[in-house]
Amino acid sequence: MKLTTTAGLALALTTCASLLLGSSSALAQAYPNKPITMIVPWPAGGSTDRHLRALADLASKHLGQSIVVQNQPGGGGTLGPGNMALAAKPDGYTIAQYPMGMLRIPHMQKTMWHPLNDFSFIIGVSGYTFGFVVKGDSPYKSFNEYIEAARKAPGKIDYGSTGTGTSPHLLLEELAAGAGVQLNHVPFKGNADLMAALLGGHVMAGSDASGWDKYVDGGQMRLLATFGEKRTKRWPNVPTAKDLGYNVIGNSPYGLVGPKGMDPAVMKTLHDAFKKAMDDPKHLEVLDQLNQDLWYRSGEDYAKWARETFAKDKLLIERLGLAAK
Repeated sequence: MKLTTTAGLALALTTCASLLLGSSSALAQAYPNKPITMIVPWPAGGSTDRHLRALADLASKHLGQSIVVQNQPGGGGTLGPGNMALAAKPDGYTIAQYPMGMLRIPHMQKTMWHPLNDFSFIIGVSGYTFGFVVKGDSPYKSFNEYIEAARKAPGKIDYGSTGTGTSPHLLLEELAAGAGVQLNHVPFKGNADLMAALLGGHVMAGSDASGWDKYVDGGQMRLLATFGEKRTKRWPNVPTAKDLGYNVIGNSPYGLVGPKGMDPAVMKTLHDAFKKAMDDPKHLEVLDQLNQDLWYRSGEDYAKWARETFAKDKLLIERLGLAAK
């Protein structure tokens, strides 16, 4: 019996849809079949680079493919993920760290990418321990001495951070506003650059994640304050900003994202591999060295957190007078 044109067209469309679904499923099952690039938006050698290289190495064993770390510093940690959102295919072969600056800098300046709509959220991983350090021979023996120096010389006492709009920058600006002092902020591309400048005497102090740990332990730097809810296990004698009377707390969670439009099956493969890597004792040992905690979030929960934080941090940016005009 001959099919009518309408019936034939319907059958053809159904067959085509089935083939497409089968093709998508087959692609997901075959993933990954080549190395994956992980963009770390900070210079090599810093705390984030140290952490994510170790995590990538462990996750690669579960994926059966190598993960190549590509450092793309700049823009307060937004250059690398932003470039990925604009140029990379959503095929799971390019992923990136997603620092807090991604949710803040769009409030401060125009960006070519949207921090929520242009990304696929894969997994929440960890959060930083932030601290304020000076060189080992600095005249400032305590954080309050540094603040008093700034009170006597408005705008002349400087500090470096990993970039404008990053958590270490906003923490210090929020604290300075509460203390009624004016500090001179010097932005750097990342932890490694900032530490080199501080050791070289080019900047008086540094506000950053715990990439300063080895310098503090070695005596080249002095840790004056940390910014967590409570004191760190590793440096229990160092006060928090909260201990010193400043209502400033921050740990700046981060995770991994891909470009928008990723196949959910590919995202699950990545999530599962990185979740196993996160729970590995070797990964926990690296976090302990950096004095960081696990901050696991599923892709769905991570995206929800990002939406809420983007709205909340808009108010912080406006309050500090840093919002785009």
